[in-house]
Amino acid sequence: MNTNKIFLFIFITFLISWAAAGVYYLAGGEWGTFLATVFAVGYMFFPLLGAIIVQKYIYKEPVIKSLGVKFNFNIWWLAAWLLPVALVLATIGVSLLFPGVAYSPEMEGIFEYMEGLIPEDQMDEIPFSPQLMFWLMLVQGLIAGPTINAVAGFGEELGWRGLLLKEMAPLGFWKSSVIIGFIWGIWHAPLILMGHNYPGYEVIGVGMMIILCILLSPLFTYITVGANSVIVAAILHGSLNAVMGLAIMPVKGASVLIVGATGLAGFAVLILVNLFLLFWARPQMPDKSMIFQVKD
Repeated sequence: MNTNKIFLFIFITFLISWAAAGVYYLAGGEWGTFLATVFAVGYMFFPLLGAIIVQKYIYKEPVIKSLGVKFNFNIWWLAAWLLPVALVLATIGVSLLFPGVAYSPEMEGIFEYMEGLIPEDQMDEIPFSPQLMFWLMLVQGLIAGPTINAVAGFGEELGWRGLLLKEMAPLGFWKSSVIIGFIWGIWHAPLILMGHNYPGYEVIGVGMMIILCILLSPLFTYITVGANSVIVAAILHGSLNAVMGLAIMPVKGASVLIVGATGLAGFAVLILVNLFLLFWARPQMPDKSMIFQVKD
């Protein structure tokens, strides 16, 4: 394991990312605006930039071949696309188990989900029923997930499940997944502190995001290794981002710390997923030299 390469990637990626976030904040950038959305998407490409700088320009090693940029289609591609929908539906069910949380046929959570995307005075002008809006947004997410969202997801995944996963392979499946998840979570800190994902709970939200990323990381590792491609991790990432907001729409009565994919309900679902991996799938990490290599 090349620890110098790992720390160099982390240093460069965090330096670029956090500096950019600092500039955005000091320039008066507000969260929940169109400009904030543009910045958040751009922020996702900084791990890619860090990976290219380290892999290609410092270590003089190939990027595409070594970091799993390959389109070897298999069943894992379908899993990466559809699994986020299953996670969202399960999260809605678990949310309803919490005290005070109730199902909302009016989809009251849509107002929180759409906040910052559509002006509040235009919400009443939407020509769809709340229930139809949920399904339309689900279809939209299924289209955007493996396409435009996956492009942004690739911006992160070339770093997390490309460079870091390959370098940390000697640590084994679970240890590498937890460490990568921890790094991934901390990297989000500036965005969370500005109001991303946990508006009104920015400080505790940083800790929640770290936990979320640690819980997600084994699933990302499992699918990336199974698919033998970092592109599939990008599809999983993009699809998850595309549909995870739907988990708060049909529920009411609790904060984002409790319900939704980023709340305790989502954590509970991911814990079950990890228990499934631990006791049934029992994943093993391939040798570093075998990760992203062509399989016979």
